[in-house]
Amino acid sequence: MDGTVIRNTGSHYVVELDGEAKEICCKIKGNFRIKGIRTTNPVAVGDRVTVADPGSDGVAFITAIEPRKNYIIRRASNLSKESHIIAANIDQALLVVTLVDPPTATTFIDRFLATAEAYAVTAMIAINKIDLLTGEEDAGLLEAVSYLYRSIGYKVFAISARTGEGLDRLRDELTGRVTLFSGNSGVGKSSLINDLIPGLDLKTAEISAAHGTGMHTTTFSEMFHLPEGGSIIDTPGVRGFGTVDFSRNEVAHYFPEIFEKSGGCRFNNCTHTCEPGCAVIRAVDDAEIAASRYASYLSILDDADEGKYREGHK
Repeated sequence: MDGTVIRNTGSHYVVELDGEAKEICCKIKGNFRIKGIRTTNPVAVGDRVTVADPGSDGVAFITAIEPRKNYIIRRASNLSKESHIIAANIDQALLVVTLVDPPTATTFIDRFLATAEAYAVTAMIAINKIDLLTGEEDAGLLEAVSYLYRSIGYKVFAISARTGEGLDRLRDELTGRVTLFSGNSGVGKSSLINDLIPGLDLKTAEISAAHGTGMHTTTFSEMFHLPEGGSIIDTPGVRGFGTVDFSRNEVAHYFPEIFEKSGGCRFNNCTHTCEPGCAVIRAVDDAEIAASRYASYLSILDDADEGKYREGHK
């Protein structure tokens, strides 16, 4: 039997079988691992899999995974040398962020976007809770953040899951595609998905008054089908986004505006940190590259002492 993994709870997987309105709960063999990828979860939501018929004990096992067209990963939270596959076989990724209640750090945004670039996944940004932005200062912040990422080439949606503002345009972008939803805890992913899929009723939670951060409501990854066609893969909120499998000399490739300017550097192996004749540093000084983006680039380079950079798979 063939199907698609639509839920991963950590201890088992739920597979939606092809051609049937049927879901089957599955496990994997203890020695079942994907060659070439050191990961905490060898099977991810979105994977196309083969499932063996349940035995006498009623337990079904995933026996094979079809080759993935793509996947996106981050560094596992407690295992810096291992990765966690967020989702597989996706058409695009939507990063949900907020400017207030809680504010999303630009470093987090940039790390997510760089990872999407590295794994050839089209990324977009949804700025949620715009109903909480009041006054000229807030309006200026929204415009500045939107302009920054649009000027690089990313689609940016200003939305409010509470009022519904901006959702029609976003819905059009999601229809007919498999979209990964990611973001910090508390940015309103669950509320947004509830708006997009009426009747789903995902659990939501308030922001922690003590810390100003979100409390986790999504505890495992799950795929939901959109009524207009297409699917959303919801993922647990994360506080940080650790990048993995980046070769140090390729990090600039994952920042489109930095890569574009790097062609003017004096040295072909320029790291854009201190070299004379660096076109990237000059562009930062001239405000042609945002200082926040350059800081994010440097922060990824600084991760090298955590054992993140490894040679490419041979």
